Amino acid sequence: MPVTYAVRPEDNITDDVFTHAENWPGTVGLKRRVDGIWTPVTWREFAGQVREIAAGFIAAGIQPGDRVALMSRTRFEWTLLDYAILAAGGVTVPIYPTSSLEQVEWILGDSGAVAVVVETDDHAEKIATARAGLPALIHVWEIDGSLYEGLSDTKARGVHVTPEQVEERRRARGASDLAEILYTSGTTGRPKGCMLSHGNLVANARNCMQNDGFARVFNEHHSTLLFLPLSHSYAQVIQYGAVYSRTVLGLVDMADAAAELPAYRPTAVLSVPRLWEKAYNSAKHRAGAEGHSKIFGWAEATAITYSQALDTGGPGYVLRLKHALFDRLVYGKLRAALGGRVQYAWSAAAPLGTRLGHFFRGCGINVLEGYGLTETSPATNTNTPEAQKIGTVGRPIPGCTIRIAPDGEILVKGHMVFQGYWHNETATKEMIDEEGWLHTGDIGVLDDDGFLSITGRKKDLIITAAGKNVAPAVLEDRLRAHWLVSECLVVGDAKPYIAVLVAIDRETFAQWQTRASQRRRPWRIYATTPACERRSKLPSTMPTRQCRVRRRSRSSRSSSRISPSRAVS
Repeated sequence: MPVTYAVRPEDNITDDVFTHAENWPGTVGLKRRVDGIWTPVTWREFAGQVREIAAGFIAAGIQPGDRVALMSRTRFEWTLLDYAILAAGGVTVPIYPTSSLEQVEWILGDSGAVAVVVETDDHAEKIATARAGLPALIHVWEIDGSLYEGLSDTKARGVHVTPEQVEERRRARGASDLAEILYTSGTTGRPKGCMLSHGNLVANARNCMQNDGFARVFNEHHSTLLFLPLSHSYAQVIQYGAVYSRTVLGLVDMADAAAELPAYRPTAVLSVPRLWEKAYNSAKHRAGAEGHSKIFGWAEATAITYSQALDTGGPGYVLRLKHALFDRLVYGKLRAALGGRVQYAWSAAAPLGTRLGHFFRGCGINVLEGYGLTETSPATNTNTPEAQKIGTVGRPIPGCTIRIAPDGEILVKGHMVFQGYWHNETATKEMIDEEGWLHTGDIGVLDDDGFLSITGRKKDLIITAAGKNVAPAVLEDRLRAHWLVSECLVVGDAKPYIAVLVAIDRETFAQWQTRASQRRRPWRIYATTPACERRSKLPSTMPTRQCRVRRRSRSSRSSSRISPSRAVS
């Protein structure tokens, strides 16, 4: 795909903040929650706050290229600190706020971070415990806690650093300079640090925002509420993209998203498939609890049929009438839960599925599915408002080239390919071949129109003891569609049969358990083999041998579990 924005040598991802402050100083660029109220922040105000904290970092001795870790939930301060670290010439090293002590020690030690900003005293205590083994770590700052200096202290340090000095430091970093080290989940060993340059981030954000039709979804007249973890590259491309496009950006922790969406009323949101599945399952379960299961079923079928008709000449008169009826009864309530103004949404990080894609588009929320990796900054493909095929992850973004290897692996080349793994040349060479192609490890196909479909993982193919090849993604997708299932992982390589680890959604399970108790039905009936087969909808060629339910104490730290990245630990 031809590039839309070509990176210049002097490009820096923080340029947008200061350019907007100069050209649109009084325009609202972000919103933050203050005492429970969404308060506007102008570009002038935001740039000033970024400059103040960057000055504090410079006064504290942060040098160009120094790594500064950031451990916090998604919130206004995350974005503020990220831009401040980069404006001071530093390199941001995100750490998930739920990371274990061992993970924190590894990331801080491997990156050689000289400073870390944490959100709470709980995070600070982890740093204190690990600090003896981190000789490079000099500074610890807190957002909310009291064990170390806070952001006000950081600003106070920088009172003698002039705006000109901050600007000089900021401009000294260009497109080829390192901006971030993002650590992978560590599914196959120790987490590896992905090095992303300013050029990687600039090119990815700007080419995504300038892609077909995105300019009318992301602009100064629209808004988005970001609630995914900013420690993940997927959320960051929306952060940088929203700032570049001047889309009003609100930030909130995922735990508060459901409550804040109606108050913030965004015009676009991004999420992961699990949350779309949960929204669908919750609506379906709620309808059943209210005695409206048949109505929801008819509404669901109508939404899917209506969406499919949009791709084949448009819905007929009768279908439009049915759709209008269910829009009043069902679809409008779903949109209201997102604030009532969302027309487009973006989904990535896992397959959404054709059924859900058509359902939500039929409800008036067009979920555009995309694809990418941390190593690709992250986006490589996306459906757009102008070019969409539900069930695919879309065409390559401008500047990206996709090739399918003879074995089916998806290969990527372009401006978004990372600089390599931090201090791990061997792993880098395994990821990027001599011709510059990045090997994703995913299996896929390109259709005649250039739309990419992901069909599996190269390393995930399970070969049973009988020699049967099993693609686990198909089974996992079917299981995750059930409203009681939070996550699952199919296993069984070199074994005589396939097994699956299932994590139950605690919220929906509690609702179901209450209903089961009221009907005097033991909840363990769900664990019987016939019940598992009936509810999972597995192929008849793969009968269920046995289902077992194990309770794990919340205090147990040794039990195996499925992590958010779907690794077993």
